[in-house]
Amino acid sequence: MRVDHAVVSGTFSLDGQTFDVDNNIWVVGDDTECVVIDAPHDVDAIMAVVGDRAVRAIVCTHAHDDHVRVAPALRARTGAPILLHPADRPLWELTHPSVAWDTDLFDGDKVEVAGGTLTVLHTPGHAPGAVCLYAPELACVFTGDTLFQGGPGATGRSYSDADLIVASIRSKLFALPGDTVVHTGHGDDTTIAAER
Repeated sequence: MRVDHAVVSGTFSLDGQTFDVDNNIWVVGDDTECVVIDAPHDVDAIMAVVGDRAVRAIVCTHAHDDHVRVAPALRARTGAPILLHPADRPLWELTHPSVAWDTDLFDGDKVEVAGGTLTVLHTPGHAPGAVCLYAPELACVFTGDTLFQGGPGATGRSYSDADLIVASIRSKLFALPGDTVVHTGHGDDTTIAAER
């Protein structure tokens, strides 16, 4: 089991404002199968990381448009189901009002791929259905926009809550080993110890 990575550029829109953003693409798997974490901006860019592997799932850390915009198109290309926490339905429907995801994610769920496991940690705050994905075999956690190098994700927009994101980080992420590498939705990696 390994992690492959690329960065893709596009926009993020919410509350009537649009911003240019660079999003990390994370693909976890081996030489034959993988899971794609988030689906930002560009299906071809994601497929360049996937290569000819079978995609087992498209796991959304949350439903802001810069993380799910091409999820339905990626599903159409790969046949893989889209997984999302149902608390993010209002955000999902802003981007995809007439298309649903396939499978609900809940705290403690396991996503199996390439002989390893991604454990779902529900970490609301940046978005109500925000999740992180802990991969103990790889000693890393994929935090979406919940935790970044330098602190928590933004909470100044609709459906976000500053107190809740801090509580989520303290209870779910800071419980992980300190040397756990944090792979974020935007920007550089960090570690749990550094952010603690």
